[in-house]
Amino acid sequence: MESRPYYEQVDRDNVIKLRELISTLPPYVRTFFRGIEPNTSSRTRIAYAYDLHVFFQFLKKENPLFKDRAIAQISLEELDQLTPIDLEEYMEYLKYYSTVDEDGVVISDKVNRDRGIARKMSSLKTFYNYFYRKQIINNNPAALVTLPRNHEKPIIRLDIDEVVQLLDTVEAGEGLTKRQIAYYQKTRQRDLTILTLMLGTGIRVSECVGLDIKDIDFKNDGLKIHRKGGKEVIIYFGDEVRDALEAYLEERKRQVTEIGHEQALFLSMQNKRISVRSVENLVKKYTQIATPLKHITPHKLRSTYGTALYRETGDIYLVADVLGHSDVNTTKKHYAAIEDERRRKARSAVRLREEE
Repeated sequence: MESRPYYEQVDRDNVIKLRELISTLPPYVRTFFRGIEPNTSSRTRIAYAYDLHVFFQFLKKENPLFKDRAIAQISLEELDQLTPIDLEEYMEYLKYYSTVDEDGVVISDKVNRDRGIARKMSSLKTFYNYFYRKQIINNNPAALVTLPRNHEKPIIRLDIDEVVQLLDTVEAGEGLTKRQIAYYQKTRQRDLTILTLMLGTGIRVSECVGLDIKDIDFKNDGLKIHRKGGKEVIIYFGDEVRDALEAYLEERKRQVTEIGHEQALFLSMQNKRISVRSVENLVKKYTQIATPLKHITPHKLRSTYGTALYRETGDIYLVADVLGHSDVNTTKKHYAAIEDERRRKARSAVRLREEE
């Protein structure tokens, strides 16, 4: 039952999940997570916990020194004695491995490409760096390992005509299956509002599902959202978003919600706050019809907005601020192609001599 603000509930659930994940790891792992807590989100710490679990499973399965030992019995002194060669073997292991339960039964097979391997190794580097900086260990083999080259993926976003096609698809419901049509009749305005809001403001999917009715300020056309880390900011929306929100709220007034979800803006079919997974699914459902050759996620809608805003303003700092990027270099990396396009236009913008 939801009885506290959404972002607080998410943090609470994540803390409980993190405790569960590290309960089977060596005791000193708790020290690491306490140390990084002030500078990381609960979601990031959970990702670290999953990655460290894979590392300790590797030691137990592949290293003869730990084969007959419980993971919780692996000491920090023993980690201090590992070499860069040991960690390179771990990188090789990450290409393909199986996860097992406490009884050694295979749960699933995992395959990682360079990007996935680099992310897991980055978690391990952070782990080693923490204890090395605190002078608890004498060696830092992770610092001596070269990570796989990170091949940049092209930024996938919707073109202007594809945005129109997507919103038209939601409005008309064309291309949906008979089963989807049954749900569509009940969720059409909600779905249209969610997509319009995300395309018109660039908010994250977590920020979207966390919205309460009271977070909307029609007087100033503003939304109060909670960024990563709980920072509260106001973002502003245009007429199209306003119209969609007003239309949806008329429907929302007639809905009877589950106890504890009365303030949630967007509701599921169960009359509870809609989940991140549900928004991901509805984005997938409509974009597969409107743009079948592009794999569009909520984050791609965010990139679509950022691209449109940058094309209109040419202000990379404004785009970074609106999207909530703490480092403008992150924004520059995503919109480098557009910057190059603008630079190309500059070659003929200034004339030194008038043509005869």
